[in-house]
Amino acid sequence: MTTDVAGTGVDITTADGTADAYLTRPADGRPRPGVLMFQDAFGLRPHLRGMADRVAAAGYTVLVPNVFYRHGRSPVVDLPEFIDPAARPEIWKKVGPLIRSLAPGPAMRDADAYLRLLEESPLVTDGPVAVTGYCMGARLALLTAGTHPDRVAAAAGFHGAQLATDTPDSPHLVAGNITAEVYFGHADQDASLPPEQIERLENTLTGAGVRHRCEVYPGAPHGFTQADTAAYRKESDERHWEALLGLLERTFRTRS
Repeated sequence: MTTDVAGTGVDITTADGTADAYLTRPADGRPRPGVLMFQDAFGLRPHLRGMADRVAAAGYTVLVPNVFYRHGRSPVVDLPEFIDPAARPEIWKKVGPLIRSLAPGPAMRDADAYLRLLEESPLVTDGPVAVTGYCMGARLALLTAGTHPDRVAAAAGFHGAQLATDTPDSPHLVAGNITAEVYFGHADQDASLPPEQIERLENTLTGAGVRHRCEVYPGAPHGFTQADTAAYRKESDERHWEALLGLLERTFRTRS
């Protein structure tokens, strides 16, 4: 069942400044379970607002923060309506430094503020929220689930990047703290998440006893959910929606 939604811009006070964000929910104004949605590398833009609206229409209150707020309000980077980095390599020259600037420590301080907004909002039911993310946002979703385990009931990530590296701050190392159910839909032959990282993530989640499912979407390139980019694949995107909405339904069936 879907419903009409109402979305608005909001500002979130963080430890390091003010993050602009998009908040959307069913138009009836009733409190609904909260969902924190983390952006992909291209940032908060009309397409991501549309994705958030689709989740809201299924019965949730959804917050999409501009995680690059330290560099300005969204849009931080001037993007074309259709994003094709292969045709316009200057896009990555602008986006790459933004991604590299967001270290896990500051990102998780920010996550505390994002979660607090949802927890204090009259539009959100009491209890832990769900977190989902795309590309770099999948990494943030995993980190949030492990850094704030008592506040996250479900976590998902799609075409995630650098989820299980050999660095001391790799996101998979928080798996032992996670109490949420976790789902990852991986891109196929993704240079930012090679097979050894997929295996390392799976083994770590299993070893930590995390309720989880990780799947590789055959033939789906990195970015397959983003309809305003050249990487979009409709079949894989619809599979993502089925997985995400299914996870939310299992998690919140008694709270909406």
